Amino acid sequence: MVQIIQGQNVTLAYLKENFALNKSEDEQFFIEWFDNLPTITELEKQYLDRVKANYVSLLENAPLLEDAVKLVVLSPLLDLAGFYHYPFSIATEENIEISEDVIIGNADKTAEEKEIIKGKIDVLVIQNKLWLLVVESKRSAFSLAKAIPQALTYMLAAPNPDEPVYSLVLNGEDFQFIKLSNKNQPMYALSDRFTLYRSENELYIVLNILKKIGQVLS
Repeated sequence: MVQIIQGQNVTLAYLKENFALNKSEDEQFFIEWFDNLPTITELEKQYLDRVKANYVSLLENAPLLEDAVKLVVLSPLLDLAGFYHYPFSIATEENIEISEDVIIGNADKTAEEKEIIKGKIDVLVIQNKLWLLVVESKRSAFSLAKAIPQALTYMLAAPNPDEPVYSLVLNGEDFQFIKLSNKNQPMYALSDRFTLYRSENELYIVLNILKKIGQVLS
Protein backbone atom coordinates (compact mmCIF):
# COMPACT_ATOMS: atom_id res chain seq x y z
CA MET A 1 0.00 0.00 0.00
CA VAL A 2 1.28 3.44 -0.93
CA GLN A 3 0.51 6.21 1.53
CA ILE A 4 0.43 9.80 0.26
CA ILE A 5 1.51 12.45 2.76
CA GLN A 6 0.97 16.12 2.02
CA GLY A 7 4.02 18.31 2.59
CA GLN A 8 2.15 20.68 4.88
CA ASN A 9 1.39 17.80 7.25
CA VAL A 10 5.02 16.71 7.75
CA THR A 11 6.56 17.30 11.20
CA LEU A 12 10.15 17.69 12.37
CA ALA A 13 9.82 14.41 14.25
CA TYR A 14 8.82 12.65 11.02
CA LEU A 15 11.81 14.12 9.16
CA LYS A 16 14.18 13.06 11.91
CA GLU A 17 12.84 9.50 11.96
CA ASN A 18 12.53 8.97 8.21
CA PHE A 19 15.29 11.16 6.77
CA ALA A 20 17.76 11.09 9.69
CA LEU A 21 17.55 14.89 9.63
CA ASN A 22 19.14 16.63 12.61
CA LYS A 23 19.60 20.21 13.69
CA SER A 24 23.20 21.45 13.75
CA GLU A 25 24.47 22.96 16.99
CA ASP A 26 27.58 24.36 15.28
CA GLU A 27 27.36 28.16 15.04
CA GLN A 28 29.66 28.06 12.01
CA PHE A 29 27.27 25.81 10.08
CA PHE A 30 25.08 28.73 9.03
CA ILE A 31 27.13 31.91 9.18
CA GLU A 32 25.60 33.31 6.00
CA TRP A 33 22.75 34.92 7.90
CA PHE A 34 24.96 37.06 10.17
CA ASP A 35 28.57 37.21 8.92
CA ASN A 36 29.84 40.00 6.66
CA LEU A 37 26.43 40.97 5.31
CA PRO A 38 26.27 43.37 2.36
CA THR A 39 24.93 46.87 2.89
CA ILE A 40 21.74 48.19 1.38
CA THR A 41 21.22 51.66 -0.05
CA GLU A 42 19.07 54.47 1.31
CA LEU A 43 16.75 54.05 -1.67
CA GLU A 44 16.32 50.37 -0.84
CA LYS A 45 15.55 51.28 2.78
CA GLN A 46 12.92 53.77 1.63
CA TYR A 47 11.36 51.11 -0.59
CA LEU A 48 11.31 48.61 2.29
CA ASP A 49 9.74 51.22 4.55
CA ARG A 50 6.94 51.50 1.99
CA VAL A 51 6.61 47.70 1.83
CA LYS A 52 6.23 47.55 5.62
CA ALA A 53 3.73 50.42 5.62
CA ASN A 54 1.68 48.77 2.88
CA TYR A 55 1.58 45.46 4.76
CA VAL A 56 0.59 47.07 8.07
CA SER A 57 -2.10 49.16 6.37
CA LEU A 58 -3.64 46.16 4.62
CA LEU A 59 -3.46 44.04 7.78
CA GLU A 60 -5.59 46.58 9.63
CA ASN A 61 -8.58 45.49 7.54
CA ALA A 62 -8.15 41.68 7.55
CA PRO A 63 -5.50 38.95 7.70
CA LEU A 64 -3.70 38.67 4.37
CA LEU A 65 -4.00 35.49 2.36
CA GLU A 66 -0.93 33.71 1.01
CA ASP A 67 -1.09 35.24 -2.47
CA ALA A 68 -1.33 38.71 -0.95
CA VAL A 69 1.73 38.06 1.22
CA LYS A 70 3.69 37.06 -1.88
CA LEU A 71 2.52 40.11 -3.78
CA VAL A 72 2.97 42.76 -1.07
CA VAL A 73 6.07 41.50 0.80
CA LEU A 74 7.90 38.67 -0.95
CA SER A 75 8.02 39.95 -4.52
CA PRO A 76 9.72 43.28 -3.59
CA LEU A 77 12.31 41.43 -1.49
CA LEU A 78 13.22 39.03 -4.30
CA ASP A 79 13.42 41.94 -6.72
CA LEU A 80 15.75 44.00 -4.54
CA ALA A 81 17.90 40.93 -3.83
CA GLY A 82 18.49 40.46 -7.55
CA PHE A 83 16.81 37.08 -7.95
CA TYR A 84 14.84 38.20 -11.00
CA HIS A 85 18.02 38.59 -13.05
CA TYR A 86 20.73 36.31 -14.49
CA PRO A 87 22.14 33.92 -13.29
CA PHE A 88 18.93 33.16 -11.39
CA SER A 89 15.53 32.01 -12.57
CA ILE A 90 12.23 31.66 -10.77
CA ALA A 91 9.69 28.84 -10.69
CA THR A 92 6.39 29.07 -8.82
CA GLU A 93 4.04 26.37 -7.52
CA GLU A 94 6.66 23.74 -8.35
CA ASN A 95 5.40 20.20 -7.71
CA ILE A 96 7.58 18.12 -5.38
CA GLU A 97 7.42 14.39 -4.73
CA ILE A 98 9.69 12.43 -2.38
CA SER A 99 9.39 8.65 -2.27
CA GLU A 100 10.67 6.15 0.25
CA ASP A 101 13.61 5.49 -2.07
CA VAL A 102 15.35 8.57 -0.61
CA ILE A 103 14.20 8.04 2.96
CA ILE A 104 16.82 6.83 5.44
CA GLY A 105 16.18 4.62 8.43
CA ASN A 106 13.05 2.70 7.45
CA ALA A 107 14.54 -0.61 6.39
CA ASP A 108 11.82 -2.45 8.27
CA LYS A 109 9.12 -1.10 5.98
CA THR A 110 7.89 -3.30 3.16
CA ALA A 111 7.15 -2.12 -0.35
CA GLU A 112 3.46 -2.23 0.51
CA GLU A 113 4.06 0.42 3.19
CA LYS A 114 5.85 2.87 0.89
CA GLU A 115 5.22 6.53 1.67
CA ILE A 116 5.27 9.39 -0.82
CA ILE A 117 5.37 13.03 0.24
CA LYS A 118 3.79 15.46 -2.20
CA GLY A 119 3.58 19.21 -2.15
CA LYS A 120 4.17 22.48 -3.97
CA ILE A 121 6.94 25.00 -3.40
CA ASP A 122 5.63 28.55 -3.42
CA VAL A 123 8.74 30.07 -5.02
CA LEU A 124 11.87 28.26 -6.17
CA VAL A 125 14.98 30.25 -7.08
CA ILE A 126 17.18 28.25 -9.44
CA GLN A 127 20.71 28.67 -10.80
CA ASN A 128 22.08 26.23 -13.38
CA LYS A 129 19.31 23.80 -12.45
CA LEU A 130 20.38 23.80 -8.81
CA TRP A 131 17.94 24.79 -6.14
CA LEU A 132 19.30 27.75 -4.25
CA LEU A 133 16.37 29.14 -2.33
CA VAL A 134 13.05 27.63 -1.38
CA VAL A 135 10.49 30.19 -0.26
CA GLU A 136 7.42 29.21 1.71
CA SER A 137 4.95 32.05 2.19
CA LYS A 138 1.89 31.61 4.32
CA ARG A 139 -1.11 33.72 5.24
CA SER A 140 -0.51 36.31 7.92
CA ALA A 141 -2.23 34.27 10.64
CA PHE A 142 0.00 31.24 9.97
CA SER A 143 2.79 30.31 12.40
CA LEU A 144 6.28 29.85 10.99
CA ALA A 145 6.70 26.81 13.23
CA LYS A 146 4.33 24.97 10.88
CA ALA A 147 6.08 26.19 7.73
CA ILE A 148 9.61 25.09 8.73
CA PRO A 149 9.07 21.30 8.45
CA GLN A 150 7.33 21.82 5.11
CA ALA A 151 10.23 23.89 3.77
CA LEU A 152 12.77 21.33 5.02
CA THR A 153 10.85 18.55 3.28
CA TYR A 154 11.12 20.34 -0.05
CA MET A 155 14.78 21.17 0.57
CA LEU A 156 15.53 17.47 1.06
CA ALA A 157 14.27 16.89 -2.48
CA ALA A 158 16.90 19.21 -4.01
CA PRO A 159 18.62 17.49 -6.95
CA ASN A 160 22.26 18.06 -5.94
CA PRO A 161 23.12 16.79 -2.43
CA ASP A 162 26.64 18.26 -2.66
CA GLU A 163 25.31 21.83 -2.62
CA PRO A 164 23.67 23.54 0.36
CA VAL A 165 20.06 24.66 0.00
CA TYR A 166 18.61 27.74 1.62
CA SER A 167 15.05 28.59 2.49
CA LEU A 168 13.12 31.63 3.62
CA VAL A 169 9.83 31.05 5.40
CA LEU A 170 7.56 33.99 6.03
CA ASN A 171 3.99 34.91 6.81
CA GLY A 172 4.29 38.59 5.89
CA GLU A 173 5.24 39.82 9.34
CA ASP A 174 7.71 37.14 10.52
CA PHE A 175 10.72 35.85 8.60
CA GLN A 176 13.23 33.05 9.21
CA PHE A 177 16.01 31.53 7.11
CA ILE A 178 17.00 27.86 6.95
CA LYS A 179 20.14 26.18 5.64
CA LEU A 180 20.23 22.49 4.78
CA SER A 181 23.30 20.40 3.96
CA ASN A 182 22.57 16.94 2.59
CA LYS A 183 26.12 16.01 1.62
CA ASN A 184 26.77 13.31 4.21
CA GLN A 185 24.07 13.27 6.85
CA PRO A 186 21.18 15.73 6.45
CA MET A 187 21.73 18.70 8.78
CA TYR A 188 19.92 22.00 9.09
CA ALA A 189 20.12 25.24 11.04
CA LEU A 190 17.87 28.25 11.55
CA SER A 191 18.58 31.96 11.61
CA ASP A 192 17.10 34.27 14.17
CA ARG A 193 13.50 35.18 13.52
CA PHE A 194 12.81 38.68 12.23
CA THR A 195 9.53 40.51 12.59
CA LEU A 196 7.75 43.66 11.47
CA TYR A 197 6.30 44.14 14.93
CA ARG A 198 9.40 46.01 16.12
CA SER A 199 9.83 49.71 15.55
CA GLU A 200 12.99 49.18 13.49
CA ASN A 201 12.25 47.86 10.01
CA GLU A 202 13.75 44.36 10.08
CA LEU A 203 13.10 43.97 6.38
CA TYR A 204 16.50 45.64 6.09
CA ILE A 205 18.12 42.59 7.70
CA VAL A 206 16.03 40.17 5.64
CA LEU A 207 17.23 41.87 2.45
CA ASN A 208 20.83 41.86 3.73
CA ILE A 209 20.64 38.07 4.17
CA LEU A 210 18.96 37.48 0.82
CA LYS A 211 21.72 39.47 -0.90
CA LYS A 212 24.36 37.52 1.02
CA ILE A 213 22.87 34.19 -0.07
CA GLY A 214 22.78 35.44 -3.65
CA GLN A 215 26.46 36.40 -3.44
CA VAL A 216 27.53 33.09 -1.92
CA LEU A 217 25.71 30.96 -4.48
CA SER A 218 26.21 32.98 -7.65
